[in-house]
Amino acid sequence: MFSKSRINEPGPKQADSETAKTPEAPVSKPMGDFTPSAPKAKPPASVLSSDLTITGNLKTTGDIQVEGTIEGDIRAHLLTVGESATVRGEVIADDVVVNGRVIGRVRGLKVRLTSTARVEGDIIHKTIAIESGAHFEGSVQRQDDPLNNGTTKPLPAIPAAKDPAKS
Repeated sequence: MFSKSRINEPGPKQADSETAKTPEAPVSKPMGDFTPSAPKAKPPASVLSSDLTITGNLKTTGDIQVEGTIEGDIRAHLLTVGESATVRGEVIADDVVVNGRVIGRVRGLKVRLTSTARVEGDIIHKTIAIESGAHFEGSVQRQDDPLNNGTTKPLPAIPAAKDPAKS
């Protein structure tokens, strides 16, 4: 039914392998002391547990999953705010997923408020998704580059039309 693989069987020595008929991949020789390495795998998200309270700003190029309380600004690649989490401060990330509470401005290329989200503050985004049941108090503004801290020029004020009755 099953047969033993020939790989583990005794056979020709390493020197005899050149005369064997099995093709081998070409071996690249390292130049100097440089040895090529495999690409690094992306590290998992940093998880801030539910019993953790941080006062201060957080900044990373990686991913953060908040389950506790943060009083300060957060900048990350991907930020996930857990259902029991509270963030008081500005949130800036490429991707923002809010399951819990954010009190402050949210800036992201992609912003998603799930049905359990509670956001009190403005959202500046490139794309946004708000699920049914999410609570949101603030304004929503679309920008092509929401991660840029520079604010866009405000729209010029529209002059009020004169009321002919007051003339």
